[in-house]
Amino acid sequence: MKKIIKSDNAPNPVGPYSQAVMVDKTLYISGQVAINPENNELIIGSIEAESKQIMKNIKSILNQAGYDFNNVVRSKIYLTDMNNFSKVNNIYGSYFQKNQEPARTTIEVSGLPLGVNVEIDMIAVSID
Repeated sequence: MKKIIKSDNAPNPVGPYSQAVMVDKTLYISGQVAINPENNELIIGSIEAESKQIMKNIKSILNQAGYDFNNVVRSKIYLTDMNNFSKVNNIYGSYFQKNQEPARTTIEVSGLPLGVNVEIDMIAVSID
């Protein structure tokens, strides 16, 4: 069964999609960008600030579904500049237990919505 997941502590989608969709015990989190849900302002410029806000938004969506970062099994990171790879890695990696990180792909793209520098999506599952 499909269930839409919506957290008030994460930004509203910027297009016709949901923050996340739960199917059975699998949570599909849409690509998140650095929007502060408290004031709906876009955080742009510092890749570190963008990455921290994105991970905070994802944490809120995970929590709304009753999950946390331990449930994440797959993620994709989209960067407009691969030179930011290590900076994003440092922040991203701090949210996962060592040797328990999910599978991941990082892709350099020519552009992202709203002119942001990074976007991250994730898949999480219930671990029984």
